[in-house]
Amino acid sequence: MKKAAPIFTKNGYVATSLSDITKATGLTKGAIYGNFKNKEELAIACFNLNVKSLLRRITDHQMLSDSPLEKLFLVTDFYRKYYDYSQELGGCPVLNVGVDAVNQNEVLLQHVQFTIERIENNVIKLVDAGKACGEIKASVDAAAFAKKLYAVIQGAIFMTYTMDNNSYLLETMDLVDQTIITELKK
Repeated sequence: MKKAAPIFTKNGYVATSLSDITKATGLTKGAIYGNFKNKEELAIACFNLNVKSLLRRITDHQMLSDSPLEKLFLVTDFYRKYYDYSQELGGCPVLNVGVDAVNQNEVLLQHVQFTIERIENNVIKLVDAGKACGEIKASVDAAAFAKKLYAVIQGAIFMTYTMDNNSYLLETMDLVDQTIITELKK
C-alpha cells in the first residue's frame, strides 16, 4: 500500500491501472486481489494510509505546545513545509483524491468528506479549548472558523501545486496567522 498510495493520489482513481500497481509493487494481480476485493477497496485503503500519515504528522507537530492558540499557529507552521512533505504522498491526498472522486467514485468521495469533517472538528475543538482557557475570544464561531481555515489551506495547496510555487502556501500561512491574531486572539 505504501507504494500504491502515491500512485492513486497522483494519477487519480480512474487513471490508475492495476498494471501501474503491479509494476510499482512487484506483486501479481492475484496477490493484490487476494488482499483487496477490487480496485476501489485498494484505493480507499491507500487514501486512508496517506491520510493517517498526514494527520499523524500534524498531530505530532501540534504536540510542541499545550496552548490551543499556539496549536493553531503550529497548523500553519506545518503547512509551510507541506509542499515538500506531500511529494512523497503523490500530492495532497485530500485535495487530489477529493477532486478526482467527486465525479468518479462516490464511496471514495465519502471517505474524503469524512476526513475533511474530522480535520474541521479538530480545529473546532482547538478553538473551543482556547475559548475555555481564555486564549480565544468567546464570540468566535468555531465551526465557521474551522471551515474558513481549511478552505484557505486547501486553496493554497491547489495554487502551490498548480503553479509549482511554494510561495502560495508560505504567504497564505502568513495571512492565516494574521487572521488568528486579529479574529481569534483575546
